[in-house]
Amino acid sequence: MDIQQFLNKNDHFAAAAGCRITEMSEGRAVAVMTVTHQHLNGGGVCQGGAFFTLADLALAAVMNSRGQLTFGIQNNIMYLGSAHEGDVLTAEAVEVINHHKIPAVEVRITNQDGHLLCHVTGMAYRKAAPIVTE
Repeated sequence: MDIQQFLNKNDHFAAAAGCRITEMSEGRAVAVMTVTHQHLNGGGVCQGGAFFTLADLALAAVMNSRGQLTFGIQNNIMYLGSAHEGDVLTAEAVEVINHHKIPAVEVRITNQDGHLLCHVTGMAYRKAAPIVTE
């Protein structure tokens, strides 16, 4: 099983939220989520945690894309717009720095019209151990 399949199968929280990785290569990943009624907050728009869950899955894919077990250690999130029920969100994550211990990633979440709704940056700790997908 490759890393993309492994994360889609074993990141239970992201899967339960409707997030899935659709593309993945070294240093880049794309994850998608359709906003449902369950993602809405009291104001009737997509809850910030749903945005973060989508971004976090994309971050995990990029951070682990080189085959070494890597865990997030710090993230910053900036909400730039709202998403509504039925919107399809795409999180594109790219590696900014491929440091051997502390890689950095940037994620841009857009809606189906290409409008930027959320920007996330993250850093991780890369262990010496390989990611085990079996």
